[in-house]
Amino acid sequence: MIGSLVRRLRSDERGAAIIELALVAPVFALMAVGVVDMSNAFSRKLALEQGAQRAVEKIMQTTGETTVEDTLAHEAICQVNGVGSDGVSCNAGPISASNVEVKLHQECTDSSGAITNYDVVVTTDADTKTFDDHACATETDAEAKYIQVTVTDTYTPMFPIHFAGIGSDGAYHLSATAGMRTK
Repeated sequence: MIGSLVRRLRSDERGAAIIELALVAPVFALMAVGVVDMSNAFSRKLALEQGAQRAVEKIMQTTGETTVEDTLAHEAICQVNGVGSDGVSCNAGPISASNVEVKLHQECTDSSGAITNYDVVVTTDADTKTFDDHACATETDAEAKYIQVTVTDTYTPMFPIHFAGIGSDGAYHLSATAGMRTK
């Protein structure tokens, strides 16, 4: 009697789909959460890239009444955060001036083709003056100068599931860089 009951249950396939779904559903849910988190992180990265590029485009047109470095930082912040209702001021988040780095780069190429680099991360107007006063070793060296803006941010996933690329603090560290040759 018990043997016939076991045989009958073994051959009965009703409910098999529910059991299969119960085994596969957590995997699908985890994949969906991962896709949403990665999409949000990618969207944030794209906003940083657009902000950095648009800031460089802005200084190609004009720098207004501030320095090139200040214009780059302000424009990158406004592009990422959005502009306030007055059309001039930047919204308060998600990035601030501490997320924007402006770097000046000089390359001097001598007659033998050897390249010497000189870099300054701008934090004050004195940094810009120091960079502008720096000269190549000889007057015959070919000189090229560049300006670069880097915008950084972090994205903390909605769910504490660790995927590739996540930092030890549980967040994705995002950055975008844009630049142009100035001389």
